[in-house]
Amino acid sequence: MVRLVDPGPAPGSSALTLTMRTPGDDFDLVAGWLVSEGAVAAPADVVAMRLCPDEDNTVEVALARGVEPPRPRAFATTSACGVCGSDTVVEVRAGLRWPVATDPMTVGADVIAALPDLLRERQRAFDRTGGLHAAGLFTADGEPLYVREDVGRHNAVDKVVGAALRDGALPAAGTVLQVSGRASFELVQKAARAGIPVLSAISAPSTLAVDLADECGLTLLGFVRGDSMNVYSRADRLR
Repeated sequence: MVRLVDPGPAPGSSALTLTMRTPGDDFDLVAGWLVSEGAVAAPADVVAMRLCPDEDNTVEVALARGVEPPRPRAFATTSACGVCGSDTVVEVRAGLRWPVATDPMTVGADVIAALPDLLRERQRAFDRTGGLHAAGLFTADGEPLYVREDVGRHNAVDKVVGAALRDGALPAAGTVLQVSGRASFELVQKAARAGIPVLSAISAPSTLAVDLADECGLTLLGFVRGDSMNVYSRADRLR
């Protein structure tokens, strides 16, 4: 659970969301979720995070004064695919802090083709369990910046984005987000809100994901396997 703490004159807290996740990198997960919800954009937006001492599996987060928290979820965030945080493509596009459409980066097709294997080499928990997804943020030359694993694909991306936020590396211009599964609407949303111009997936995208990528000017690739790949939007970034 993520709990918002008000450190003001009348201290208190309120629940923001409940998610199923693989333990580990919990602060990254919370920070990335806040980016995906459009609440934070810089390390200074998050004053503090801590594991709640009297409630297991709960992270308490305090936001900087003037930072508007996301609206509390009336339901649990699951590892399933879906439109969890926004209602429409228009709403997502309107909420972008950094327009990825203007990112001039290009990336070689050979680099994209190599990313699934580079990601797989760093999936330590998958080696032990065979049951986790992964997400990795790479440079245009294929150098890994952040790799995270989780039972939920969306959580793995949040962990990557959160790690970048906490390092002051957002917007993540000129980077490629490689994911181990399908490309859903929400994964495109998370990439766009983090300023990531290219999303690559080893499996299929949903129709809504393609629509959103096209609207946002994000390069979306699917079925990236071996020397083969499909390019669904902004193919001009691919060399």
